[in-house]
Amino acid sequence: MIPFNKPCVLGHEIEAIQQVLVENKLSGNGKYGDFCINWLEKNLPANKALLAPSCTAALEMSALLMNLTSKDEVIMPSYTFVSTANAYALRGAFIKFVDIDSKTMNINPEAIEKAITPKTKAIVVVHYAGVACEMDKIMAIAKKHKLWVVEDAAQALQSKYNGKSLGTIGHFGTFSFHETKNYTSGEGGALIINHLPSNDRAEIIQEKGTNRSQFFRGMVDKYTWQDLGSSYLLSEINAAYLSVQLDSADKIFDNRMETWNYYYNSLKPLMEKEILELPFIPTHIKHNAHMFYIKTKNAYIREQLTNYLKNNNIMAVSHYVPLHSSLAGKKLGVFVGEDRYTTTDSERLLRLPLYYDIKVEDVDYVINCIKAFFNA
Repeated sequence: MIPFNKPCVLGHEIEAIQQVLVENKLSGNGKYGDFCINWLEKNLPANKALLAPSCTAALEMSALLMNLTSKDEVIMPSYTFVSTANAYALRGAFIKFVDIDSKTMNINPEAIEKAITPKTKAIVVVHYAGVACEMDKIMAIAKKHKLWVVEDAAQALQSKYNGKSLGTIGHFGTFSFHETKNYTSGEGGALIINHLPSNDRAEIIQEKGTNRSQFFRGMVDKYTWQDLGSSYLLSEINAAYLSVQLDSADKIFDNRMETWNYYYNSLKPLMEKEILELPFIPTHIKHNAHMFYIKTKNAYIREQLTNYLKNNNIMAVSHYVPLHSSLAGKKLGVFVGEDRYTTTDSERLLRLPLYYDIKVEDVDYVINCIKAFFNA
């Protein structure tokens, strides 16, 4: 079976983890955590980065930083992972789901504007497959209505919009280092603070609502409970694994991009014959080869293709079920406007195997099976 995903392993991660055990420092904010934070702040570049146990946790931190309450509404795409909505619903906010742009599977800026009410407090964008949303339009809308903007860049580390790194454009950005992501720590994430007045409070929220970080820097003689917060630190073991990945980020990027381009160029003839659709990458955007997907003409064909690939030992998988159609989505939010693309495109999309160091012969086999299916 050719799997859909394999966690990236470069070979030196075990040495870094062993060093953590030798140095007897397992909790967060050790030297490996510092390395990862410095890497993010330098390479994005970013004003401030904080490591978290997951992208979910980073999103929850952003909800606390925005002081969300049950009186607030948050606008986001329905085509996203549950964490995008959960983080804000946990603070009592009502979720306004809106439609996507069929070309990119990203939130439609026009749909955002139509969903804004006096209760709207934030816009959460999701950079699907590492391809940027139209951030200039979205930031202009946010400025006009005085709204927060959070970038759920879980899939988008090393992607850019008009030369600027995703996660650094909105007030807050979040990344995931889950095992399915380009750069992994098994479980893990990061919060990027682009709103400078939130710097100190973000540290307090991360440390269970205390000023513990200031204490360790010698800024106060004892630490105390200052604010709401939780345990939002990434362990040093996870950070050690991640540090090896970030240190070889360009190598991983190049390898995944080579596979992505090979898929695209090989399947392009099927797109030109209008048999299927391939990812659309706008010219002002640099993506990170996080995912390669195709879109069939309808849900039935996708199901048949998925089964055909499975019978030929290839794991290709669908993606999100639109949140507004789910039990929790109906209870905690509402879809605003016309569902023109969210549901239909979600039913047509199929993700192909793509991971670091996937064998060329395996990619060829996937491509040939897809061609054989449509030829038949």
